[in-house]
Amino acid sequence: MFPVTARSFGWSSAMQRRRFNNVVSFPDDLTQEAERLRAEAEKLPPGTERHELERKARQAETAAHIDEWLKSPGLRPPE
Repeated sequence: MFPVTARSFGWSSAMQRRRFNNVVSFPDDLTQEAERLRAEAEKLPPGTERHELERKARQAETAAHIDEWLKSPGLRPPE
């Protein structure tokens, strides 16, 4: 029996998934994105587009807080 490899399916090495080492943690990445969105929103006049960027920034911050909360040592699974 032949081993199953990417080549056995006709895939080239360029089509294989690339692996990246995360330098920045997920919550930090979300916080940076929120800061970027807020800075971009400050450049815009009041209106719908600015409001949407501010909303996305709040969502990114909330997601970072939720991720930190879920990883906290005080959180226990139900028994």
